[in-house]
Amino acid sequence: MGFPETFKALADPIRRNILILLKGGRMSAGDIGSHFDISGATLSYHLSQLKKADLVFETRYKNFVYYELNISVFEEVMLWLAQFKEDKIDENER
Repeated sequence: MGFPETFKALADPIRRNILILLKGGRMSAGDIGSHFDISGATLSYHLSQLKKADLVFETRYKNFVYYELNISVFEEVMLWLAQFKEDKIDENER
């Protein structure tokens, strides 16, 4: 996983909405697609971009493909972003 792929994947609002849906647990592509007014090919593209960024992973069971969040990537991004958080300074110390 690289940050460029991660941030590129997160830049798209549909992909962000897919991630929010997956916060509730694993879902099939059909279940995910039912929440959007997009073609199957477009949904497949978005899921591919999320997989490429390692934000989701897929598992196959019989004729279904299920998608789940890859929490470890989110944790890594949050740790990286946390370094930019400014420590709170007491107003009296300014």
